[in-house]
This record gives sequence, C-alpha cells and structure tokens, in this order.
Amino acid sequence: MAAEDDPFETALRALRSADRSTAELVERLARRGVGEDKRADVLERLERAGYLDDERLARRRAAILAARGAGDALIRDDLERRGIPRELAEGAVDTLEPEAQRAARIVERRGRSAKTARYLTARGFGDDALTAVVAEGE
Repeated sequence: MAAEDDPFETALRALRSADRSTAELVERLARRGVGEDKRADVLERLERAGYLDDERLARRRAAILAARGAGDALIRDDLERRGIPRELAEGAVDTLEPEAQRAARIVERRGRSAKTARYLTARGFGDDALTAVVAEGE
C-alpha cells in the first residue's frame, strides 16, 4: 500500500493543514473508501497520540471566533457544522468571556446605533447581549 493510500497518513495530512474534528476525519476517510473498522483504528491511534481531541478543538475554535467578534449562536453553529457534539460545543462556549461583554466592546468600537445592533445580530449575538448593551447606554 502506497503512503498516499494509507488511511493513517491521509488523516495526518488532513490534520497538518488544519484542526479537524473526529466527524470531519470520519467523513474524509469514508470519501476515500476507508472501511468503518479501519477508520475506527485510525481515529483511536490519533486520539492516543493526542492529535485528535474534539474538546480541545472546540475550545480553540470558540476562542478564535469570539476574538473575531462572533456571538455565541454563531460559535455554536460553527462547531456543530464541524461535527462537534453539542455538549462539547456548549462547554466551549461556557469557557468564553460573557457574550454581553464581547458585544459591549463591539458597540464601543462601532458606536451605539441600529446598524451596530443589526451587525451584532448577524454575528450571532443573542437578545440578552443586545439588551444588556442597550441598557448600558440608557
């Protein structure tokens, strides 16, 4: 079997270019025709070696998105689209600075306006964060 056909090497190459969730690797290996038993073996090896950790990925990705101005709903959606289990996504969001504080910083930078409120809504900020920001300005 050539190295490019080795499922473990395929998974490692995928992880070299970006963090990936277990679900993303399962999908990638399945598209390459790797059987279920072999996929399970590859994933187990990667987890034992510390290369594959959905919780670590969820926390890191959540922090990156929050730093880029994303609200909790957008972060949860991103994590769930990557196949991160809901409980890990929630746990990652729970580790972040409160959403209202992140929203307040954006309002401070952009100004208090309807346009900023629409921006926050589009970025996945919830009603509680928006209400807290509006209440601060009154």
